[in-house]
Formats: sequence, C-alpha cells, structure tokens
Amino acid sequence: MASPFRTIWPTSDRYVEVIDQRFLPHEWVVVKLHTYQEAETAIKDMIVRGAPLIGATAAYGIYLAARTCVEENHDRSFMDQAFEALANSRPTAVNLFWALNRMKERLEVAENLVETAWNEAQAIVEEDVETCRNIGVHGLPIIEALAAKKPGQRINILTHCNAGMLGCIEWGTVTSPIYQAKQKGLDVHVYVDETRPRNQGANLTAYELTRHGIPHTLIVDNAGGHLMQHGMVDMVIVGTDRTTRHGDVANKIGTYLKALAAHDNKIPFYVALPSTTLDLSVRDGLKEIPIEERNQDEVRYVIGKSAAGAIEPVLICPETTQAVNHGFDVTPARLVTGLITERGVCAPNEAAILAMFGDLEK
Repeated sequence: MASPFRTIWPTSDRYVEVIDQRFLPHEWVVVKLHTYQEAETAIKDMIVRGAPLIGATAAYGIYLAARTCVEENHDRSFMDQAFEALANSRPTAVNLFWALNRMKERLEVAENLVETAWNEAQAIVEEDVETCRNIGVHGLPIIEALAAKKPGQRINILTHCNAGMLGCIEWGTVTSPIYQAKQKGLDVHVYVDETRPRNQGANLTAYELTRHGIPHTLIVDNAGGHLMQHGMVDMVIVGTDRTTRHGDVANKIGTYLKALAAHDNKIPFYVALPSTTLDLSVRDGLKEIPIEERNQDEVRYVIGKSAAGAIEPVLICPETTQAVNHGFDVTPARLVTGLITERGVCAPNEAAILAMFGDLEK
C-alpha cells in the first residue's frame, strides 16, 4: 500500500495547507490558507470536502482568525465575525458546527488566544486520525465475517461518494475498514459509484484506492441496483454528514437509492461515521436536517481532462435548461444495518445510540 498522506497540515511558518480536491485525480494542487476568509472559501467552494475535513479546516480557520486578530490588534468582535462566516460556509455537515463550538468554548477561557487556538485545532486533527483508525478496527470484523462465508472468493463492497482519507484527515471512515482488510490480506474489491454531480467517487475514491492498491471498478450511479440483483455486491458502506439520534443518515445525494436497493436485495447497508457526525438534537432527519442546494452548474457541466490535457468544464445539456442540485438526501434508519463508529458497531435506533453515545448529549 502507498504511504499515508494527510489532507490538511501546518506549515513551518504556522499557516495551513490543504489539497485542492477540485483538481484530483488529474493534478495535485496545494493551497495555502493564511486567513479565516480563505478557510471559509476552501469549505464553501469545496477545495476541501467531507464532514471531518470540513470540521478540521474550520478549526484551523479559527486559529488563523485568532492570529490575525492579535497581529492586527482587532477587538474580539473580529473573532465573532470569523465564527459566523465559517458557520455559514456549509449547512449540512454537523462536524463544522461541532468543531466551531469546541473552538469557541476553549477560546472563551484562553489567556493566550493564538496558542490556545493552534493547540486545539491540532488536537482536533489528531483525534480525527485516531477516530478513523478505530472505525476501521470495528468495521474489519464485518468484512472478515463476509470473507468466512465465501472462502477463497473476493469480497465486493459498494460505496457512494468519497468518505475516504480525502474526506477526513488520514484513514477515512468508509475506507478505514477496507484498508485494514487489505493489510490483513483479505481479497477486497470496491465498486465505486461515480457520484454525480461532482463525481467524487470517480475523481476521489478511485484516486485514493489506486494509491493504496485496492482493486476497484467505476460504475455509473444507476448501476448499483443491477449489481445487487445479480449477487455482485456483498455489502454497502457509505459515510454521513449528519446522523440523528434515531439513526437517520444524511449523506451525498443518491445514498437513499442505494439503501433501498440494498434493502430489497437483503444486502447489508452500513454507515461509517465518527461520533462527531452524530447530531443528538435532531430526531427526524427528513424534517429537521437542512439540505444544501448548490449551484445548478454542477449538474449542467461536467469537469474533466480533455484529449489535449486541459482540465475544463463541458456543458452536457441545452444552454437554456435549468437544473436543481440538492447536495444530500436522508436515508431512514429502517434501511440501515448498522453504524460503524470509533466505539463499536451500533444499531441505528435511539436506544442503542444513546447507550453508546449518551455521554455526548448536552
């Protein structure tokens, strides 16, 4: 397997660099963040994406705001502006608000604003790495159990969007069990949904699986049900941007359809998530989770690499055609087999979630 890399890291002069994921898999572009406004743009424009990475970027954004606040001698209202701007950058991923609330609590009692913000942002990053590693520890036995039922045969896993290390810091959530299965010598293969409209599966999941030597096959979003009907999928694992106390899951648009197909074909459908993605204040995901509606041009155009080597958008519909672009959908808990977390595999219901995570309720 390839050596691990991280998706966000501090520089020697204590600024922050991130991978501009909009250029993957064709170009490796690194963006340096100097201000909270640049961190806000990175989140809003999806230079970074994925719930854990969004949270980490927001935390570093607050550190950058603290640095500017002290260096330019602003009053604390500057920090309030930074918190508000970052909170408004993406509405669905609860990790964003978790990270901002954690930073705010620490800074309210900080004697040294900059050092406290720096240390807390660093701690959030390191905790996410360990959290994702443990998700893999608890998800691995599920794959091992499937392998035991079909000895000598390949385990086929279908996933949707990207909940790998590119959406987190290092291990990823969905990919952590897969990477650990690979390390143990299990024969795993991943069907990668292209994941329209931004093609995070084709661009990002396929990219990192390639780096890690994981056999995989790219499929169009609508092919998953067909594969399941013909016994070509052993399990589905997806990520989540917000999970309710009842086990409803908000994830990239199209996840719900995969869950329906899995349920109809009696294929286990797992959701891999860090506890920071739980929102215990929400009971009904369909009614209470805000669904981001993004720019319609993400649907109307596809970005790719031309034969001449240029990375450019291509219009795929009549110029006058309008589009709607909901970024997420909600999968009801009844369609979820289990939640793979850093503390263990949890049933998708309120009693089980509170039994495992009740200490997080405020």
